[in-house]
Amino acid sequence: MEFSIPPSLAPTLEALRRLVKEELFPLEPLARESGFAAVEPRLQELRARCRERGLWLPQIPKAHGGMGLSVLEHGLVSEVLGRSPLGHYTLNCQAPDAGNMELLLEFGTEAQRERWLRPLLAGEIRSCFGMTEPEHAGSNPVWLGTRAVRDGDHWVIDGHKWFTSSADGAALCIVMAVTEPDAAPHERASMVLVPTDAEGFTLVRNIPVMGEAGDGWMSHAEVRLEGVRVPAENLLGASGRGFALAQARLGPGRIHHCMRWIGLCERAFDLMAQRALERRLSPEQRLGDTQTVQHWIAESRAEIDATRLLVLHAAWRIDEVGVKAAREDISLIKFHAASVLQRVVDRAIQCHGALGITEDTVLSWIYRHERGARIYDGPDEVHKTVVARRILRRYAEAASKGGRA
Repeated sequence: MEFSIPPSLAPTLEALRRLVKEELFPLEPLARESGFAAVEPRLQELRARCRERGLWLPQIPKAHGGMGLSVLEHGLVSEVLGRSPLGHYTLNCQAPDAGNMELLLEFGTEAQRERWLRPLLAGEIRSCFGMTEPEHAGSNPVWLGTRAVRDGDHWVIDGHKWFTSSADGAALCIVMAVTEPDAAPHERASMVLVPTDAEGFTLVRNIPVMGEAGDGWMSHAEVRLEGVRVPAENLLGASGRGFALAQARLGPGRIHHCMRWIGLCERAFDLMAQRALERRLSPEQRLGDTQTVQHWIAESRAEIDATRLLVLHAAWRIDEVGVKAAREDISLIKFHAASVLQRVVDRAIQCHGALGITEDTVLSWIYRHERGARIYDGPDEVHKTVVARRILRRYAEAASKGGRA
């Protein structure tokens, strides 16, 4: 692997570090206590300031108003922003909007871009992505119950979605629905652009995650579509290409997620180290004097640093050879980074004792909302299976030719 951080990116990273520490950290207690709506006005002010300074849409080309960063460069930005749950939203590169913008940019028609992409890029509206269904295993993304049936110049959609992240307050939902039921499994579904104010589109509830339903962008919704009619031109890309579009969306998105998780790991690590120094077990002994806590600190440091290199290597591979050729790298980082995040945050909570499970620190929020990292975007077990099968296939092919993989 050969990559270097462009010197031009260093001032950006430093500016973002200051933004996160000085502006976002102080907002977090209010967000935890009173929800997203309580901090949204201040976040909108920060967004406007960031946009004026050119700190806006790092994942989008400059021609469309973004920073035009490579996948690797955006990964580095994502780590800094990831230290705060509010970081990505401030630069308008938050999930699920970032991936939806990329879909519209690459596959949308001019009319679709004008209606939906332009206001998304400007931060005037939010969007959501309706794929997961409660009745079907999310580990099998080609098994969907939602149907979109062509009726003249319209699609009529019926289905049930959940964990449609950030649907609360969103103007657009990109819905995965079966349009070609007789096609091969990976060619049955399509993506359809559905305005959330369409008749028959109902946000049933914000789903409580470990007891917290959240609101606005910081939420996950259950959604029903009952006879929702949208114009035929709301089809995104070609019919039956929904799965292929979803795969194109996930590659760079997983880099952003994994580097964000590393940012959260660094935040938890800082809190753990500070707690180890400050907390006394007796007048003579600090928590950090115990061997167990010292081991937690050493193990966490090694795991975070190793994971960062693994993710940056995958980002470099995407930039060099493309998403398809880097599929194995992308699966590797997904399950590995998610597992490291869980371990590091859990150690930090344990180090804080009872304080760690209260709302007096950000740790319980991280654990609540990021335990799902090992589930969404494909469970860890699926990614491990994908990687192992590809490795074994290479070895089998090499053996058949009398060589080694």
